Order: sequence, then C-alpha cells, then structure tokens
Amino acid sequence: MSDIASRIEAANAETLRRILAADPVLVDVIPAHEALPRLREKMILHAGPPIEWARMCGPMRGAITGIAVFEGWASDLRDAEAKAEAGAFQFEPNHHHDCVGPMTGMTTLSQPLLVVENRAFRVRAYCAINEGLGKVMRFGGNDDEVLTRLRWIRDVLGPALGAALRDLGGVPLKPLIARGLSMGDEMHQRNVACSSLLLRTLAPALARKVSDPYALSAVLDFIGRNDQFFLNVAMAMGKSISMPAEGVKDSSIVTVMCRNGTDFGVRVSGLGKEWFTAPVEMPQGLYFPGYTIEDANPDMGDSAIVEVVGLGGFAMGAAPAVVGFIGAGPASRAADFTHAMAEIAIGSNPEWTIPSMDYAGVPTGIDIRRVVDTGVVPMINTGIAHRKPGVGQVGAGTVKAPITCFEKALVAFAREMGVS
Repeated sequence: MSDIASRIEAANAETLRRILAADPVLVDVIPAHEALPRLREKMILHAGPPIEWARMCGPMRGAITGIAVFEGWASDLRDAEAKAEAGAFQFEPNHHHDCVGPMTGMTTLSQPLLVVENRAFRVRAYCAINEGLGKVMRFGGNDDEVLTRLRWIRDVLGPALGAALRDLGGVPLKPLIARGLSMGDEMHQRNVACSSLLLRTLAPALARKVSDPYALSAVLDFIGRNDQFFLNVAMAMGKSISMPAEGVKDSSIVTVMCRNGTDFGVRVSGLGKEWFTAPVEMPQGLYFPGYTIEDANPDMGDSAIVEVVGLGGFAMGAAPAVVGFIGAGPASRAADFTHAMAEIAIGSNPEWTIPSMDYAGVPTGIDIRRVVDTGVVPMINTGIAHRKPGVGQVGAGTVKAPITCFEKALVAFAREMGVS
C-alpha cells in the first residue's frame, strides 16, 4: 500500500506542477469553424457531460432551438424543436473539443471564440464571448433580441476583439487574475475588476484597429457595461490550464467539473476522458424581483472550470462583496469558504493570493480522495436560470458538487490502482 501511496503522491505533485506552471495568454478571437476542426454543420456543443435531447432541461432546449435558428438550420423555434426531436442535430460536450461555455454553453460553427493559449504547454482552449446579463442565450433566451445581439457579436465585436488582440500580441492573464483577486474578484460571480482591467488594456488597440467610430463606441460601451465580460475569458483560461493536467497516470486530481442542467460531471487526471456523473443540485441563492426558487432550473454550465484551477468558490476569501450578492451569508464569512476548500486541495497557488487572508494562495488541485474522506465537496458560485425555455437569468447563488460523482470516481480510481 505504501508503494501505491507514493505513486499517487508523486503523480499528484506532477499534476499540481503542471497547473501552477501554466502561462495562459488571451491571443485572439476567431470563428468556431476555424478553431475547432471536428465541429461540423448541425453539430451543437453544449455545457456539461454528454446528454441527449430527451433528457435536456428547459433552458438547454431553449438555447438549442435558438442557436439552430441563428445558424439558419431551422426557420423558427418551433421548426428547430421538431428537428431536434427528430435527431437532425448532433450534440456533444464542449469539453470534447478543448472548449467551454457558461450555463447552456452553446458553441456552433459561426460563433466567434475567445482563444487562450497556455504557452508553457503549447495548448489552446476556447470559449464564446460573454453576451451580458438577463435574457441571453446562455440562460436559455432565444427571441429576436437575443439573436440580434449574437449577430452583432459575430459580425462586429468578435472581429474587433480579434484585431485588437493580434495588435497587442496577446494579453497575459496570470498577472491580470492576480490583480483582480487583490481588487475583490473571484472570477466566477464577480469579474468587475478584471473586466475593467481588460478593457483598459484593449481600448487603445481597439481604437487603432476599428475605423468606424460608431462601431468602436458600441464595442467599448458593450464591454464597459458588462461586469461579467471577463468570465468567459477566465473560463477559457481555466480550460487551458487544466488540459496539460489531464492524463497523468496515478493522479487523483480533478481536471473537469461541469453540469448540463440535468447531470453534474467530473473527470480525474489519472482516469483520462471517463465521465463520472450524478444528478445536479439546485443552487441556493438570491432571486431577482418577481422570481422564486419555484422558477429555478438545477445548476448548469462549464464555468466550474474556474473552481478546478482555484478560483470562484475556492477564492471566495478575496471577494467578500459577492458573498451577499449570491446569498451565501455575511461578508465576514468569505474566508471561511476558502478555508473549507483548502481541506480538499493538495496545494495552493503562490501567484494568486488573497490580501485579506495574509496573502494566502488560492487552494489548488482538488483531490477526490480528500473529498470523499472529509465529506467536503467543491462549492461553486453560479448564476440561476429560469426552468422554462426563453426566459433567461432569474438569480445567482452557490451550488455544491454532488459527492456521488467523487465516490464513483474513487471506486474507479481504486480499481485502476489495483486496490480491491
């Protein structure tokens, strides 16, 4: 048994080394059909582990029908639903394509994708551009307002951002995250500091590359009014950091956590591409005026990739303001969440520190053995979507990862290690 324990500890140390050695840089924005070679016509990538149309929740179905109309694969929402039921579309998880997406996580051929390159390991990860808050496709919105915004993102915002990033030679993200943590962000439900810092960096290049003054004004206004604009950048960054950590033999470290509104799924480094799933939990939080928990859908999205690399709920100590916003208790308890997450992480990140916790590094490297042994599960900060298609966001809160995923993964891991 000591030999097995030594192998696991060595493997986990290597996995953590790869996570901490990452050098993520936001380098470009390009159409999905250029970024993802296996993405095809009528293929729709979604958040979370694999799922078929019959088991999809309301907002996921709403987004599917909306994106089908956006791509010209259906004449209207009713036509799109009929085609989905008839099997006209192919569904695959974003994670199968080195991609992530918030909430419903729609990724299709013509959408522009943020490109984050982990230069330490020469891998690239992708995420669609954040649409803003309220009635948006990632929360299941699908009406003309939503589709018109997506067309503007495709035709104006995406090309402008790509040109600006290429002009700059990319934006290093590690130091940006470090500053954001010191300014009260945790990079999941609070991104106001990093969104502002990114806009400050991009603005001169945007001014150089966008010749139409009305288009430039619209781009600057859209980013400036969206406090969550950086979320999608952080997600692509998280994926680029976690990719080199996958496939380390004998490692029990989590490399993916995600949910599709029906199932929660995890992947473990030493177990390759295998999914371990369980029914997803309902978020606990605060609701916008006019909505209650009766309106809410169970949790969804690939955004928990930021928790995988030590941000979001794991960095709550840096963001006391967000604790009240998501209904997680008094702001003075913010550090308690980070302390709890440290119980299930094998290390911390010395480059991402929390000033109010005496510059402690964010807990990093979730070990499935510690989760099962302590009963402490990863806490994820999240938005809340309406359970019906087409409505959008109705609140924000926290959700706990179901321990069953980790128990299933640990059984498989023990079998892999030859432990009966």
